[in-house]
Amino acid sequence: MTYHFEDPAAEFVLAVERVFGENPRVLDGSRAVLVGEVKLQLEAGERELWLIETHGPLEHRVAMVEVYDDVEDALREAKEKLDGRE
Repeated sequence: MTYHFEDPAAEFVLAVERVFGENPRVLDGSRAVLVGEVKLQLEAGERELWLIETHGPLEHRVAMVEVYDDVEDALREAKEKLDGRE
């Protein structure tokens, strides 16, 4: 008997590397990463991707992107939102 197990969050860190072009710092298992001063965090059963600015111990939720089928698509949308703020 063979079991097949899928964990969308397991692909999250690798997808962040591909989309943002840098190695993120992994936080909270594989469900949150730090890219520069922005924390990307999967919540609500990996259906929401939160963009959170960090300033030392303080955090400010900037935006939320819904994750449909592919976390990489959500990360591209998140990157567009971040690039649009600069």
